[in-house]
Amino acid sequence: MNLTTQEIGTRQETGAVLRGAELEYRRQGDCWVSPVAGPHIGARHSAVDAVRIPAGRQWSPPGSAAAEQIAVVLAGAGVGTVGYEISRMRAASALYSPMGSTYSLSAGDREMTVYIWSAVPSKGGTARTTRPGTGPARFRSLWNGETWLTPPAANVLFRPEAGHAGLCLRCGIMLPGETLGVRPREESEAVYFVFEGEGQFYLHDRWVDLGPGDGVFAPPGVRHGARNPHTGHLASRFVLFGGSVAEMPSYLADGLPDL
Repeated sequence: MNLTTQEIGTRQETGAVLRGAELEYRRQGDCWVSPVAGPHIGARHSAVDAVRIPAGRQWSPPGSAAAEQIAVVLAGAGVGTVGYEISRMRAASALYSPMGSTYSLSAGDREMTVYIWSAVPSKGGTARTTRPGTGPARFRSLWNGETWLTPPAANVLFRPEAGHAGLCLRCGIMLPGETLGVRPREESEAVYFVFEGEGQFYLHDRWVDLGPGDGVFAPPGVRHGARNPHTGHLASRFVLFGGSVAEMPSYLADGLPDL
């Protein structure tokens, strides 16, 4: 995706819709990689890559210890490692690799598709730390985490307050007719993707239709939210995952259950 300087500037102001069908994969070692979010769309802190790992192959990027990494499996299954920890991975599994650690993802008997966030603490910033012996979890699922009980469900898998330098990953689960709040996030930019179902995301001044693998980039201060507009006995749930980089989202501080 080749954008002009003017187009990138516009996306820095109003955000961008990211279509999974438009990703351009290039071979990197044994795997295929496509940039999804990053400087090429005007993002200053959020860097997300889509990685397709062929059956029986491994993704272990060089230099991964220099940044925080979070990986979410969209399809396929295999094994993930972070340092000396290891876990089975399947669709909806998430892996967290802090700065100073290396990680790898190995596909099983079919291709595994993974979306991977990267972040380095901003200049002058430092990683938040936890109490001795309470380090952040390395493996979670979109279906677990810290959950608000008020609908729609909003799971927080990884968050800065738990010891992360800047990445925050959460999952919003909307049943038919449910809406996650629409409000600006002035302190950080955010990137969200659809894991399951079809629904709509509010970005800047409009609602856009999204399906699995699609996403949005919301710069600081841009209003955004999500909803499952479908109704009826054939309607299914709508599941988003994603988060922000560089700052603590305000909803983690004030307890609001929206994205």
